[in-house]
Amino acid sequence: MLPARLVTLLRLSLLALLLAACSAAPRPTPGEIPPLHPAESVLEAGISYGVDIYDPLERVNRRLYNFNYYFDKYLFLPVVKGYEYVLPDSVEKRVSNFFDNLGELGNLVNNLLQFKLRACGISFGRLLVNSTTGIAGLWDPATTLGLPRQPEDFGQTLGHYGVGHGPYLVLPLLGPSNLRDTGGFVIDTTAYSLLGPPVWLDNADADNGLTLVRGVDQRHRQPFRYHASGSPFEYEMVRYLYTKKRELEIAR
Repeated sequence: MLPARLVTLLRLSLLALLLAACSAAPRPTPGEIPPLHPAESVLEAGISYGVDIYDPLERVNRRLYNFNYYFDKYLFLPVVKGYEYVLPDSVEKRVSNFFDNLGELGNLVNNLLQFKLRACGISFGRLLVNSTTGIAGLWDPATTLGLPRQPEDFGQTLGHYGVGHGPYLVLPLLGPSNLRDTGGFVIDTTAYSLLGPPVWLDNADADNGLTLVRGVDQRHRQPFRYHASGSPFEYEMVRYLYTKKRELEIAR
């Protein structure tokens, strides 16, 4: 049995080693952007991992991811914070309801294209009820009546018919996407410009103002913040979560 003095000395030595190891661990500087290490730096070659997503443009995508971070931090979020500061919560809710109601036409068409007839009927009912009783969609009585939103976009319609997601993409300002969803976004945006408020308003300034408010409202409702995770693998995490989210939305 070891003498008590030797046991105490060993314990103190072990504690000193632990403290030294902790002090040597890197600590991020407040406000510092975590390094976006590629997953290949820690994953073994030749092994299939659940986070593997087809991303042939990864180098470009990472640069766009960082561009979106700076745009979001120094331009978009300050505008959103000003919007939240000026408008009461009740008015923000009316704005969100209004744009959700405008989106019901796209939900209706994409549900119809997928032959989801029940969801199509619900979307039609929501559009009818909220546009009238809800006063142009500012209120949402349809949900109270048991008609929940049935969100669908053309990217989901393409996926419903077996179109693969293709390569992962990071779009400037818009964030994570893929080739299929980007094509779907173009179709949805074109349909919106042909059938939505730009046609009703017939005024470029009003149209631009409405588009700006819509963008601010969408960012206001999105809690995601770039680099908030503190993980050096945030890029891979966002890429994986986006891909799986879309798979679930298409499968439902």
